[in-house]
Amino acid sequence: MTRPDRCAPGGSAAPGATQRLPEAMPAALDLDPIDRRLLNDFQQGFPLSARPYAELGARLGIAEAEVLARLARLSAAGAVSRVGPVLAPKRVGVSTLAAMAVPPGRLEAVAELVSAYPEVNHNYERSHRVNLWFVVTAPDAARLNEVLDEIALLTGIEVLDLPMLEEYHIDLGFPLQWT
Repeated sequence: MTRPDRCAPGGSAAPGATQRLPEAMPAALDLDPIDRRLLNDFQQGFPLSARPYAELGARLGIAEAEVLARLARLSAAGAVSRVGPVLAPKRVGVSTLAAMAVPPGRLEAVAELVSAYPEVNHNYERSHRVNLWFVVTAPDAARLNEVLDEIALLTGIEVLDLPMLEEYHIDLGFPLQWT
């Protein structure tokens, strides 16, 4: 589970794993120039190929295995929370924001159940009566509704379906500054 009002992105652990944010910022990492390029240069334009990490390695002048090892080390240190695509809404499948008012004593267990669904790509706790929020993405509306209904049935808690009404594009990449 995460700290209040903090998002826990998925994708860096096994599918459905509950993600945790570190309680404090990680200690300063000793990043070499290749680590810095890996973190900065591929926030956009990640290769869409059969072996994207080999392609990254070729651009960086290192082997595919070293790219993977570096990403694993950076993930373990808390510098990388996920490596994966950000898909435009309604272009591939369907998605919705969902929320639940979970009793505090059940929050961890309900968050773990929610995260067990491969259709849930992240969840986070909010400091509010409606305190568990998550995004569900599915191939079609029928599966999306099935996931929401199953979660409600298994938890006995109403799941609010909060579909997007207006699309906004927020570029999540930003140039990293090295001091």
